[in-house]
Amino acid sequence: MLRILIYALLMHLLLTSCEPLPEDAQVRHFVVRKGEHYSKPRYVETLQARKLVFEATFDETAIYAFDDYYQDSNNKLLGFSDCNSEHHENSARFGWMWLNDRLEIHAYCYANGVRNTQFIGIATLNEPGRYEIEIKDSEYVFRFNDNPPVAMKRGDTCDRGVYYMLWPYFGGSMPAPHDVHVAIRVLH
Repeated sequence: MLRILIYALLMHLLLTSCEPLPEDAQVRHFVVRKGEHYSKPRYVETLQARKLVFEATFDETAIYAFDDYYQDSNNKLLGFSDCNSEHHENSARFGWMWLNDRLEIHAYCYANGVRNTQFIGIATLNEPGRYEIEIKDSEYVFRFNDNPPVAMKRGDTCDRGVYYMLWPYFGGSMPAPHDVHVAIRVLH
C-alpha cells in the first residue's frame, strides 16, 4: 500500500512539475454540431501580434451539399476582428466552402462594414494546410500553402486595434447540415 502511495505521489509531482507545452504545439479540435453555426469549444482570446499563422486540417465532414444557392456561401475558419470594432465592421479571416467537389479556401474580410472575399486555393482533406494573415497599414495579406498571396483592403479607420479571435463558424444563413470537424494548430 505504501509503495502505491509513493508511486502516486511521484507521478503527481512529475506530471504537475512539467512545464506546459508551448501554445503553438497544441492542436485544438473544433466541432460545429448539426443545425448550429458556432463551433465548440468556444474561446475568448486576442491576437497579440500583427500576424496570425496556423495550420488547419479538414476531414470528410467538410463535404456537404445544399439543394439551393447556399452552396457557395463562405463558412469561416479562423481570423480576428480589427480596429477595436465588431467583426462585421472590420475583420480578416479565412473562409471555406465545399464547391465543385473540392474544398475552396477564400480570403474573407470586412473593411469599414463592406464585405470582400477572394478565392485563394484548394485544401486537401486530411492534410494540414498552412494559413497566414498579416496586418499591414492599409491591407491584410493572406497566404495559404504555396498559393500566391492575396492582399485585401483594410479599414481606413485603423491605427491600432484590439484583435479578438474569430473561431470556426458554419454559414452565414444555413447551419451545419451535419457535424463538421476541423483541427487547428495556432503557430503564432
